[in-house]
Amino acid sequence: MAAGVQPQGGDAPRRRRRSQAGGAPMAEINVTPFVDVMLVLLIIFMVAAPLLTAGVPIQLPETAAAALPQEQEEPLAVTVAADGRVLIGSTEVPRDELVTRLAGIATERSSGKVFLRADGGVPYAEVMVVMGALNAGGFRDIGLVTDPGGPRLDDGSASEAR
Repeated sequence: MAAGVQPQGGDAPRRRRRSQAGGAPMAEINVTPFVDVMLVLLIIFMVAAPLLTAGVPIQLPETAAAALPQEQEEPLAVTVAADGRVLIGSTEVPRDELVTRLAGIATERSSGKVFLRADGGVPYAEVMVVMGALNAGGFRDIGLVTDPGGPRLDDGSASEAR
């Protein structure tokens, strides 16, 4: 007797056939591939981010001075390498063009802050020449970059460092 009974609704057998054939559109979004791609991109950016902090390898002198507070605009970094090259950011600049380039940069920036990074082996006179160029280029707020942990004059360790 059960063989002659038809299911309720006339379109039920059609629905079953369509889903078996695989032609019905899927109403769910599969987020697994999206999550996989996002995780791969996250890993790529995590690996690449430290490489983007461009810099010239120099040996900064160590001092006991505290770090400066962070600004909203990234301060300009001028580097004097051990071999005497002068770089603005990561771009090498000939010394005769330094003042004109700095003046052009100073007009474009809202902040007059600049960080001067100089290798510890560079003579003091060379660092002062670059500081004079920074001043002539329109930068009045010059910070000298050092590494923390150097000798302090108040505890007698400065005489030990010599």
